[in-house]
Amino acid sequence: MFSKPFISKLIIVNLLMLSTSTFASVPERIISGSSVPSLSPIVENAAPAVVNIATFTIRQQRTNPLLNSPFFRHFFQLPDQPGQTRRTQSAGSGVIVDAENGFILTNHHVIENADEIKVTLQDGRTLTATLLGSDEKVDLAALKIEAKNLRHIPFAQANSSAVGDFVLAIGSPFGLQQTVTSGIISALGRSGLGLQGYEDFIQTDASINPGNSGGALINLRGELIGINSAILAPAGGNVGIGFAIPSVVAQSILKQLILYGEVKRGGIGASFQDLTADLAEAFGLNLYQGALVSEVKTDSAAERAGLVQGDVIIEANERPVKNAEDMRNQIGLAPLGETLKLKLLRGERTLELVVETEEIPIPEIKGVQLHPSLSGLQLQDLINPDKERSVGVMVMNIEERSTAAFQGFEIGDIIYGVNNKRIHSIEELSYFITINAPQSYHIRRHYQDFVIYTR
Repeated sequence: MFSKPFISKLIIVNLLMLSTSTFASVPERIISGSSVPSLSPIVENAAPAVVNIATFTIRQQRTNPLLNSPFFRHFFQLPDQPGQTRRTQSAGSGVIVDAENGFILTNHHVIENADEIKVTLQDGRTLTATLLGSDEKVDLAALKIEAKNLRHIPFAQANSSAVGDFVLAIGSPFGLQQTVTSGIISALGRSGLGLQGYEDFIQTDASINPGNSGGALINLRGELIGINSAILAPAGGNVGIGFAIPSVVAQSILKQLILYGEVKRGGIGASFQDLTADLAEAFGLNLYQGALVSEVKTDSAAERAGLVQGDVIIEANERPVKNAEDMRNQIGLAPLGETLKLKLLRGERTLELVVETEEIPIPEIKGVQLHPSLSGLQLQDLINPDKERSVGVMVMNIEERSTAAFQGFEIGDIIYGVNNKRIHSIEELSYFITINAPQSYHIRRHYQDFVIYTR
């Protein structure tokens, strides 16, 4: 019988033999005249491009509301005092992706509401960064610094990553600059996590902690495959489930932030729902994943491309579409004017269509055109983040002394019902008003619900 220590040593030796024979491309470095497998050469090339980001924000100090009352201050003879402020600091990471122009990618939540942004390089230089733009829905921001002798990490080619690939995460967790952790790609195309507006994450078990946000996720070729963004931490610490925004998404967002300071999104003029088992059976399909086209708007990009109600989209740009959210993500992550190559099922046929994202006009109307009780209002459909479906009707403007003003409407009100009927758009509001004169409007104002009765 072999002892346990002997067996453990034997396993370690076998693993080392496997690593040197099977993974011959793993970098090596010389120690005492002998070469040993090491990731050090990759880190040495990539680490100078990963920066620490410190943000500073000036916030108003909360005071007793009574102290803001002129009457209260006069009654107690309290002197006028300027509002007190405090300066807060937070930290994160960033990646230099263009050394010549000094462009840096980081997360939106790292620089959100910042009054000042400082970037510290690996060589110790601290520089003031300019915010070029940011996008909350994808959680990316672009910064620019003016400096010489910068290093950047090249982007990996699109679709070059696979589950099981080894990766390195570089960042400043808990303020510990230039921290490197390793792992593998656990999954690709993660969505439905509720972390951001549009989700297409790389999942990794490389340790990611607070402060890693905005840092680099690189492959063993030293290429940038993702921007570290979030973790799942049920107990408040790292449990080996981290998420990074793919470099192909980051590149697309970066271009728009540099050009426009924001991301210009479009739509295709179609709505989608999940393909359930019951729907698949009703349509006579032998699959249970996909995005079912539930509506195609007239004269939309989807209609011009040939998309029809009942089509089941199974791929978009050669990526599987598992459900409606996958399809909305693909549209939301595509820049305005970009084409989407769709693979779909129509009955027993498999078709391929190309559709271009376009600006979706938001319907507007004067309230008086719908009903006299809405006279004086300028109304507009309230479109949700996927730019495809409205969720209510917003009051954009209101005339003083108008009928609607006397009824109690205010700018910013969201009309979501009439006569106890749920409405999502101007079209639905018009329909219900036509079949039954309005007696009440259900509105949401500053997270509170109200009912306005017509008089």
